[in-house]
Amino acid sequence: MELFSTRSGDEGLAGRERALAMAAVMTSTTMAVFDGAIVNVALPPIAHALAVPAQSAVWVANGYLLSAAMTLAIFAALARRVGFRTLFAFGLSLFTLASLGCALSSSLSTLTGWRIVQGIGGAATLSIAPAILRSVFPTRLLGRILGLHALLIATSTAIAPVLGGTLLEALSWQWLFAINIPLGAIALTLTLQAIPNNSTPGRGPFDIAGAALSALMLGGFIMAANAFSRPGSPQTQLWIAAGYGGVAMAAGLLFIGRQRRAPQPLMPLELFASARFSLAALTSLASFVSQGMTFIALPFLFQSVYGYSVFTSALLFTPWPLGIMLAAPHAGRLADRYPAALISTLGLGIFTLGLTLLALLPDQAQSWDIGIRSLVCGLGFGFFQSPNNREMLANASRENSGYASGVLAIMRTFGQCLGGALVGVILAVLAPAGAQAAGAVRLSLWIAVLATVLALLFSLSRIRKQPD
Repeated sequence: MELFSTRSGDEGLAGRERALAMAAVMTSTTMAVFDGAIVNVALPPIAHALAVPAQSAVWVANGYLLSAAMTLAIFAALARRVGFRTLFAFGLSLFTLASLGCALSSSLSTLTGWRIVQGIGGAATLSIAPAILRSVFPTRLLGRILGLHALLIATSTAIAPVLGGTLLEALSWQWLFAINIPLGAIALTLTLQAIPNNSTPGRGPFDIAGAALSALMLGGFIMAANAFSRPGSPQTQLWIAAGYGGVAMAAGLLFIGRQRRAPQPLMPLELFASARFSLAALTSLASFVSQGMTFIALPFLFQSVYGYSVFTSALLFTPWPLGIMLAAPHAGRLADRYPAALISTLGLGIFTLGLTLLALLPDQAQSWDIGIRSLVCGLGFGFFQSPNNREMLANASRENSGYASGVLAIMRTFGQCLGGALVGVILAVLAPAGAQAAGAVRLSLWIAVLATVLALLFSLSRIRKQPD
């Protein structure tokens, strides 16, 4: 295969070692994606089995997201000091151990605690996975491997609900976590064999103050987004969200000031001196806001407005990851031959068209009609994502690839969280008791279209810029 061929002047690893490193990263990614998607499906049976309210069981998902978000930037900085292999092996070990703890949990508090530990392990791997691919593959193949990475995420997303439902039907919810144990052992073995451990000794003490401020900032934003899933009146939810948001903003301002003064900053601000890198990051953030809004709004449209069953609603999502599966490999190859910004901008244009078609769905839509419009969204996002990721990584030096990978993960996480929070606000204001759900959902979809248009404008502006 071309991915594992070696040419004169290639950076990274040779063919066989490259294949083993790729297998380690892909197995870890599969674990993380499966875990998130399967657990969301399993929340009702977990709540029933542990005899807890449904809103309390939500923390089985939120605890993972919160701990992962709070540590993404920290692990991106640590990767440069301790090396990719050391950090990746630590994250995999912690994630696998926490999966065993989740499988053996008999109470909600224990399960939530292990999920928090699992989120820390997941952040250690997800924050540097693209950077590892950048370090082991030559630049000429970067778009192609990132396209395959996006393809794997889409495939796992499509399969996870079906696999989760099958496991829940045949076995208990504990097996949803136990399945990670053999996968984690395989990925850890491959990691220790193949992933390089290049590290840069720190020129000064680790930026503990910056780490604390970044955790407070990122955690505050996640808590603000989750405030709309808490019980209480919309006014109470807004006040709670505003409080967490204020803490996050204050911590963010202090964090920026700290990064300007720190001798060894947690996240070097010169990374954002590249206009192309910054624009790619903003494009990613706006696009994931749009995707996050759509993924929350569509289930309400399918079930509350159209009256489809939960199973049918899950099937109606399938064309979206299918479109990504069809587009991502081709997008990666094209991005290695043509400007990545141009390919990702074309993808955003298709994505905008697909979202507009979803927002224009009639009052009574047939499943095939919904599927076609969702497929257009998936094709557009597939053509956008891997070239945009390539643009971010290619416009950061190899020494800063760990930081760039962390920024990429943060943009994805917070875009999706912000999108979900916006839908929560719209539903709380326009459909507090389920009334007028159709209007709230359609407004959410139109705001998602506007977010994608904003991403498209960011992306268009970078096409005119020359590499820094």
